[in-house]
Amino acid sequence: MKYISCLVFVLSASFMMAQADDDVLFSVEGTPVYVGEFKYIYEKTNQGEADYSQESVEEYMDLYKKFKLKVQRARDIKLDTISGLKKELAGYRKQLANSYLIDKEVTERLMQEAYARKKLDVNISHIMVQLPKDVTPQDTLVKFNKIMDIYKQLKGGKKFEEMVSQSEDKTSIKKRGNIGFVTAMLPDGFYNLETAAYNTNVGGFSKPVRTRVGYHIVQVNGKRPARGQVEAAHILIRNNNAKMPELKSPRKPEVIIQQIYDELEGGATFESLVVKSEDKSSVSNGGSLGKFGIGRFDPKFENAVFDLKDGEYSKPIQSAAGWHIVKKIKSYEQLPFDEERGRLQNMIKKDSRYEIAKESMIGRIQKENNFKQYDKVVSQFRNTLNDEFTTYKWKANPKPVNKVLFTLGKESYIQSELETYLEQASRKRQRMGRNGEVAATFDQLYQEFVKMKTLEFEEKQLEKKFPEFKYLMKEYEEGILLFEATKTEIWDRASQDSVGLAQHFELIKKSPKFQWKQRAEVTFYNVKPEAKEMLKTIRKMAAKKDTKVVTDKFNKDKNSIVKVRRETFEAGKNKIVDGMKWKPGALSEVEINEQDGSFNFIKIEKIIPATGKSLSEARGYAVADYQDHLEAKWIKDLELSYKIDVNQKVLDQLIK
Repeated sequence: MKYISCLVFVLSASFMMAQADDDVLFSVEGTPVYVGEFKYIYEKTNQGEADYSQESVEEYMDLYKKFKLKVQRARDIKLDTISGLKKELAGYRKQLANSYLIDKEVTERLMQEAYARKKLDVNISHIMVQLPKDVTPQDTLVKFNKIMDIYKQLKGGKKFEEMVSQSEDKTSIKKRGNIGFVTAMLPDGFYNLETAAYNTNVGGFSKPVRTRVGYHIVQVNGKRPARGQVEAAHILIRNNNAKMPELKSPRKPEVIIQQIYDELEGGATFESLVVKSEDKSSVSNGGSLGKFGIGRFDPKFENAVFDLKDGEYSKPIQSAAGWHIVKKIKSYEQLPFDEERGRLQNMIKKDSRYEIAKESMIGRIQKENNFKQYDKVVSQFRNTLNDEFTTYKWKANPKPVNKVLFTLGKESYIQSELETYLEQASRKRQRMGRNGEVAATFDQLYQEFVKMKTLEFEEKQLEKKFPEFKYLMKEYEEGILLFEATKTEIWDRASQDSVGLAQHFELIKKSPKFQWKQRAEVTFYNVKPEAKEMLKTIRKMAAKKDTKVVTDKFNKDKNSIVKVRRETFEAGKNKIVDGMKWKPGALSEVEINEQDGSFNFIKIEKIIPATGKSLSEARGYAVADYQDHLEAKWIKDLELSYKIDVNQKVLDQLIK
């Protein structure tokens, strides 16, 4: 009974929370603003400080009401009908919709799937029927029939080991079809094989799957926790090989490797003995083989590496390449998903599994929405096409053809829509139709059209399926409207209304920010290093004479040894000037420029008393202040013009 009561409470609470997002928090002229929208923007803006305290909620509520007033004004003056803004919004929606459809359903699912699979290694065997590189439809059918015949025999009770002899993978036949342990992600083009390996129970076999090399039936022999990756180094003494005359016989690699091992056991370091390795590619790197996982080296070698602890080295082991002593440098465990996300995403985007999953998603959308194709209509249209279809000359029928090609949900898609698409795809038609196959070209373009319309159909449902998508779209739309309304009502007016700006400046010009502090007009002197002997004379003249007199005296025959520039500083704005005596003629100490050895000093030319700034001098600050003034007045006018109704009960429930 307690369990039932608790369950009822949880379900009731969940229902109430779900309903709460649909409650109206407030309205502007009858236009509702819902709790879910407010919570979304409040949490997004305040991030970790979104504590739903009374002060925080009420403060943000006040800001949000003002925001909604401005948006209402923008709609009333028809800014939402401007074609440029509508186009911008449509472009943003398309981009965001693609992100939600593909990234959330395809990329995210594949990342989660790959991450989960990486936790297991799977030991598999397979029977393969190989497809030739330039495969024809006839080849495909023959190979498909062969693999299906093998599959039927397996289903009929034949042992997997018995049927391996029919495999066309000659390498694995020698090992009864065994490939060994594999782990995700398999190389590009083998996603279906990977899926079969991970989705088939131990001891069972899969249905036939196709990869880029052929058809496979996969048997799963075992599964184990993934070994992950290791970093290792080795010393290699190669097997005797007639093809490698440099390895002269008689020579016993197992004896040589044992001698090296004895040296290790006697106290020599692994690093000092790496020079004896015959793997020349790794000797210069201390024998390092880098970071690797399973399936890269001989299984005997891999087993020895993974059985070691970090820092340990093995006894001599033999592989197909020769005899090794291997040292395990470091083990790498699987990182948390959030840390692996970026790497997985890059790998998936480059892998053909991405397109496979996208096709699967399209199939799901069609199934969920009762996709129905009218094959007769499609066939009739295809039959009307001739060789002109694969040239630039082909055009859509100027008269609308309203025959329905297919339906999706309550939407019907007619022939005229397809014809328009085909006409616009002129280059594709010509490129794909170079082999003269009109029907094949049409079929491929028709399928592209169906997929495109399927995705567009799903895009229209996003607001219903993803509340966050709905809020993002609303945020972006209202952001555009706010920008345009503010530009019209505030920014343009503040910068263009010279009379209003001048009048406003008269009211604010006594404010401290529009006042100059006492200022010093100074000259910066720079004297070249070669004039060091004249520096004292130059300073003496600079203290008493005008700048022009000094430069005329010392800059002769195009040999300018004195450079000057003049600036004005308020008190507190320049450290050196602030440290000088503020009187005309005062000189600073000489400083040597470390870069070129020249000499610098400053002269105060005159002192300007504190005074008010003119409008031209303070224009930037004045315009900003005028904008604030106009906005405050605008909001006050909006508050008088529009009615805001707040649902206090709902607001109180938001506060924690």
